[in-house]
Amino acid sequence: MRSRRHRPWTWAAAAFAAVAGLTVTTLGGAQADTAGALKAATVPASSPVEDEGADCQVGQGGSTNTSMLPDPFTKMNGTRVTSKADWRCRRAEIRELAERTVYGQKPAKPESVTGTVSSSRITVNVSHQGRSAGFSANVQLPSGSGPFPAVIVYGGFGADTATIRNSGAAVISYDPLAVGQEGTGRNNKSGAFYSIYGAQSGTGLLNAWAWGVSRIIDVIESSGGNVLRADATGVTGCSRYGKGAFVAGAFDQRIALTMPVESGSGGVGAMRSIARESGAQPLSSAYSEQPWLGDAFGSYTGNPNSLPVDTHEVIGMIAPRGLLIMDNPHIDWLGAQSGAVAALGGAEVYKALGAQQNITYWSDVQSGDHCATRSEWQTPMRQSIQRFLLNSGSAPGTFRISAKKSASLSQWRSWQTPTLTDGGTTAGTTTGTTTGTTAGTDSGGTTTGTTTGGGNGGTGSPTCTATLQESQRWGDRFNVQTTVRAGSTAISNWTVNIQLNGGQSIQNSWNASFSTSGSSMTVRPSGNGTLAAGASTGFGFTVMANGNWNLPRVVGCTAS
Repeated sequence: MRSRRHRPWTWAAAAFAAVAGLTVTTLGGAQADTAGALKAATVPASSPVEDEGADCQVGQGGSTNTSMLPDPFTKMNGTRVTSKADWRCRRAEIRELAERTVYGQKPAKPESVTGTVSSSRITVNVSHQGRSAGFSANVQLPSGSGPFPAVIVYGGFGADTATIRNSGAAVISYDPLAVGQEGTGRNNKSGAFYSIYGAQSGTGLLNAWAWGVSRIIDVIESSGGNVLRADATGVTGCSRYGKGAFVAGAFDQRIALTMPVESGSGGVGAMRSIARESGAQPLSSAYSEQPWLGDAFGSYTGNPNSLPVDTHEVIGMIAPRGLLIMDNPHIDWLGAQSGAVAALGGAEVYKALGAQQNITYWSDVQSGDHCATRSEWQTPMRQSIQRFLLNSGSAPGTFRISAKKSASLSQWRSWQTPTLTDGGTTAGTTTGTTTGTTAGTDSGGTTTGTTTGGGNGGTGSPTCTATLQESQRWGDRFNVQTTVRAGSTAISNWTVNIQLNGGQSIQNSWNASFSTSGSSMTVRPSGNGTLAAGASTGFGFTVMANGNWNLPRVVGCTAS
């Protein structure tokens, strides 16, 4: 057993509100697997960290040989997930298996990530173990006053950027080829990612591109949030860039909304289904066309039944965050039926987490043009942006599966979706008093110490803890990310009291309601403060150091 990544702190699973069954709307005889009216639910915040399960112990198991979709709820040790909090480390297992067999490893944040954010451009500079690389992206802001949420658009191709901006989000035009170049051999990969990790890295372009997206988010986080919000980022792209957007959303939990378009083989489509769908691009073709998929996937192109993971579980990695999958049923090569199979399977993870309204699948479109701007998708896209990036309105929460590529989950699974409890273990969580002192770092680094405050109340009474960590430092200020976690009892509200050090002041804050009096700061939820037992949420703030680089401390966390 080993920890997937080394981090000085951990994050538990988010709190999820229970809602009614998933609505699946199909036309012309397409099979509906589940039905029921949707109810409004609290939007799950995107995580303030890239990988919440970085501390989870993941073994070497996971082998399988089945034509059915693997059970996303069965752990490597053969036991099943029983609680929502347990999903955090089960997701880490799925991530590890996906890296080993499908995509190649996406490394954790490099030693140094710096850059700039303006109203027209983002620059990214990365240094790691003596190697450096950089790239940039253009920015187009919507009308109004910022800071704005933003959608990272792969390649400027196929995405409906007008709808994105009209919905109130900025567009970040990302050139993934600057990070991972197409047209290269697997032993001679090039681009910013491979300049850092080597031309012979086994990581495919999709996860290299996802790494680039994460570095853009790093820079937005460190910018102070004056132009773009660090807590409201989406990602989209079409065709091969739809594959990229899908993988980026799965591998970075800071992404609040993922919108892959016509991603085809190697994208959303279930690989076991792709192999059996008439006219769909074969897995061997997707593997050889470009080094999109990791080198290890070459061993599975002729036998996807031996894969220990499939894309419905990669969809589960995105849950409970916003997901809008858009498919084209008119071009067989794109494998829309397999996309629907994966979406139906992944929706079961959303359902188990009580967040099934947060996933939408839409292949019922009239035009067969590849990567066209479609009127059918404009409303669900606008609703998704407003719900997951602007926290207003309602998510689409529906399935519109074209009769041309109808799908049924029942023929693809032998497992049933469990009813997950609100409690459970979180594996690796530490609470208590101060566990370390702040260690200064260069720009782009993180501190090695955390500060934790405990809650009040006896056994069975509502309690909470809060943990601080410095996440980014530059010239005169540093960012602090905070976890608030419920104790053994669900809470309906929380209040965190934080003491600043001498000379420090707050420049910026996000994801909560802040009030200050001198060096004391009180933080409360900006919306619904409900957390299930053992669940957590996060907020952040920027400290002007004024010569004092010590981490502020939590003096109390109370709950009701």
